Formats: sequence, structure tokens, C-alpha cells
Amino acid sequence: MRTMNQLGNDLYTGKTSIPFVARRKLWFIIAIALVALSILAPVVRGGFTLSIEFTGGAKFTISNPSTTDQEIATNTVEDVVPEAESTVTVIGERDVQVQTSTLTNEESRALAAALAEAYDVPADEVTDSFVGPTWGADVTKQSLWGLAIFLALTFLILAIYFRTWKMSVAAIVGLVDVLIVTVGVYSAAGFQLSPSAVIGFLTILAYSLYDTTVVFDKIRENTEDEEGSLTFGEAVNLGVNQTLVRSINTSVVAALPVAAILFIGVFGFGAETLSDISLSIFVGIIVATYSTIFVAAPLYSLIREKEPKIAQRDKRILAARRKAAGDDA
Repeated sequence: MRTMNQLGNDLYTGKTSIPFVARRKLWFIIAIALVALSILAPVVRGGFTLSIEFTGGAKFTISNPSTTDQEIATNTVEDVVPEAESTVTVIGERDVQVQTSTLTNEESRALAAALAEAYDVPADEVTDSFVGPTWGADVTKQSLWGLAIFLALTFLILAIYFRTWKMSVAAIVGLVDVLIVTVGVYSAAGFQLSPSAVIGFLTILAYSLYDTTVVFDKIRENTEDEEGSLTFGEAVNLGVNQTLVRSINTSVVAALPVAAILFIGVFGFGAETLSDISLSIFVGIIVATYSTIFVAAPLYSLIREKEPKIAQRDKRILAARRKAAGDDA
């Protein structure tokens, strides 16, 4: 059985080749299905679960309560303002945080007093704050503008660096694929969409761009040799295989600390304030690696193969192979 090092050497030299480009129709069908499911996920769940930073609402923090039982807060909210939606989380090991939909001043004062009584703490141990819905609208608008500017600058920089806009198109399609699938998985998990999650999504785009650039750099190196014996698709496929082990290793190293935060910190020790950003980054790292290998690189090959100069060169290489095979026979 080959070791990982031997497999990496075989992939780099071409002794072993995984047909990422040759089977691109299959990968594209799978990618389209994943994107469709990711778009349907929030629709089926009735939309995204937005945090109060996007919808507006009230936030109460109970400091140093005698117990961090979340059911006490839930029952208190139901008793004082039964029509309000609430989310209860434990901050650290000693504080309880309660988020509700928008309340009137009277409801807010009544709920703060009831929470202090329920958790048996002085009234000044319960602090409250309010977030207006217009603030959330501003956050959403600025996030979308930030995303649009990021994609536009990415397209321009890649086009200049690789000296072809077609590599930029393939890279941008890969980034959009990463964003949609990551948001879809996040929504399907039922996590609350918060500003931290948005930061996680944008962080993942940067990671995906880095991974795609490294793979495309190798592809450019392979496809620049006009006297080589490989067709354009084969040269692209060789570049993906040559960087495959590096991509997997980088993803594993990047995902491990995030997985530790998510599965041990959040699910094990209840650090729920880290759940949104850690889940978005963890899922995004995995999806980014998949998208570069199965979507961006095969798409770039598809875009370039129809160019007359490349098509003629591929035809000449394939004819030479058939002739060589006939002479050997």
C-alpha cells in the first residue's frame, strides 16, 4: 500500500492521475445539484434565522446568576411577554444572555425585573441593550457592497496576474459556488445568521481564493509549454493532480483548529457565542477545497479548449499519438 508521500510523488509525475477534467460533466452535475439544494434549504426552512443585529430587538445579560439553567429565562420571557420570540445562550460559564424581538420600554423594564427575580440576582446584575432594525439593514447593505467590491477586485487582480480573463471567470464561479453551498449548509443546520457568520463567509472567500490561485499557478505553468506532449485538458488535469496533496494537507491543517473550536468548544463546553463563525469557516474550508478541484479548474479547461489555437494544437497532439500507436502496431 502506497504512503501519502508516494501517492503525492505519483500524482506529481503523472504516474497516477485522477480524471478531474475528463469527468467534468459528472462534477458539474453534482455541483449544480449542491447549489440547487443550498438555495432550497433556507426556502424549505422558511427563510434564514436572523439575529437581532439584522431584525432589531432587545438583549439582556444576567451576570453571575446562581444557575445558568436556560429554561428559567425561556419561561420568564413567556410569562412576561408571551408574544415575543426569544433566544437564550450561556456566555462563558457564569452569564446568561437573552435575546428577544423588539419590546416596548415598559415590557423591557418588566422583563429585566422578572429575570433578576427568576435568577435571584440584584436588579443591577441584569443589563439590557437595544438594536434597531435600521442598523441591521445597514449591516446587510454594507456586507453586500463589500462582497461585490471583493469579487470585482478579485476578477481584476487575477486577470492581470494570470494574463487571461478566463481564469478570472473560472475563479469567480468557484468563489460564488463556495459562498452559496456554505450558506446553504449553514442554513440547513438551523444556525442563526449573525454578523459573525457574515465575517466567517467573507473569510472563507479569502481562503478559497488563496487555494484557487495556488492551483491555477501550477496550471498556468503546465499550459505555457507549447511544445509539450499533453493536450490542454491533460495539462490542466496534471496541474490539479500535482497540487492535490498540498490542497488536502492545507485544508486539514486549517480545518483542525476550527473543528476543535466548533466540536469541543461549542458542543462540548457550551461556548455558543463562537458557534456561528466557527461553523461557517469549518464548512467553508471543506467546500473551498472541493470547489477549486471539481469546479474551478475543470471549468477553466472547458472555457479554453474551444480556442482555435488550442484546439488545433490538441488535434495535432492526438494525431501524432494515433500515428505512433499505428507504427508500433
